Amino acid sequence: MSSELDVFVGNTTLIDEEVYKLWLDGYSVSDAVTIRTKSGILEQTGATVDVLQSDTMDHYRTFQMLERLLHSPPKLINQLLYQIPPYRQAMLIERYYTFDEAFVREVLGKKLSKGTKKDLDDVSAKTNITLKSCRRQFDNFKRVFKVVEEMKGSLVENIQHNFLLSDRLSRDYAAIVFFANCRFETGKKKLQSLTFEDFAYCAEQLIKNWTLGAVDNLVNDMDVDLDKEFLQDLKDLKILITDKDLLDQHKSLVCTSLRGKISIFHEMETNFKTLSRGLINIAANLTHTKDVRDFFIDLVEKFIEPCKSYNWTLNDVQLFLTQYTASVRAIDSFKHQTLWERYMGTIKSCLLKMYHE
Repeated sequence: MSSELDVFVGNTTLIDEEVYKLWLDGYSVSDAVTIRTKSGILEQTGATVDVLQSDTMDHYRTFQMLERLLHSPPKLINQLLYQIPPYRQAMLIERYYTFDEAFVREVLGKKLSKGTKKDLDDVSAKTNITLKSCRRQFDNFKRVFKVVEEMKGSLVENIQHNFLLSDRLSRDYAAIVFFANCRFETGKKKLQSLTFEDFAYCAEQLIKNWTLGAVDNLVNDMDVDLDKEFLQDLKDLKILITDKDLLDQHKSLVCTSLRGKISIFHEMETNFKTLSRGLINIAANLTHTKDVRDFFIDLVEKFIEPCKSYNWTLNDVQLFLTQYTASVRAIDSFKHQTLWERYMGTIKSCLLKMYHE
């Protein structure tokens, strides 16, 4: 009695993307086997539970061996031990550094320290994300932060170069690094309606316009630190609310341009000075560390909440901010036009992103 056995020998490392996701999500081997069984894989393949268990364990061992290389993605690309096609390498890296929005919203703006990591048990329970996955995501944030925080050049480009991530994911990590460095408050109740996407967009605007790199691309930490000289100069904008003639002139110009074009003209005219004081006081107080940290809270309290109480639509807000910013150009006695444009251009972009009807 004879039997035939076909044997295939190769050195390509096999990657099962579904099992990789289960591993990234922090499931144990036994939990992963249960999930795979429920997906109907045994019926589809004719395999037994023992074979599925062995297959899952084999993949997990591979991922665990690859993990040290994923901590420094260029090492994965340049190593010769594991024969993995380039497109698979890119997938492994991108997915390893992908994060859950529910998780990032819990830690965004917090110090990436051991103290924060100790709280991940609570974050895991609150978000229903496994503790193992929470730790992986937190460690990724911390790793990227440490590598790029003191580099010269574009923050996004530095992340792309050192971690080989896609443009979109690199921009998200740039926002995380920026928020961790500036320690913006994002966890207060009145900020809960804001998504990570909202904050990431605002971070991109702040990096592009308010950091040292916005004016000098040769400085250290160019995209991480806010331009303190610019923040100091913002105090000069207070003249728009402390000088009665300038305040009245500004209001008159805005009202003239919006009369007949905005549905809530009366509310806008009545509350102009309150809104203007709120926006300019935010600028004048950004020399203080606490006010920088409370930047988004101030935007909500001093502008977004009042506008919502007046029943303004997003279109009303856009029309107002556009004319509020542009009208100052017509005030000849105001000598801080460039400073005004740099401040209000960013404030307008952030407010329009944050204003959820």
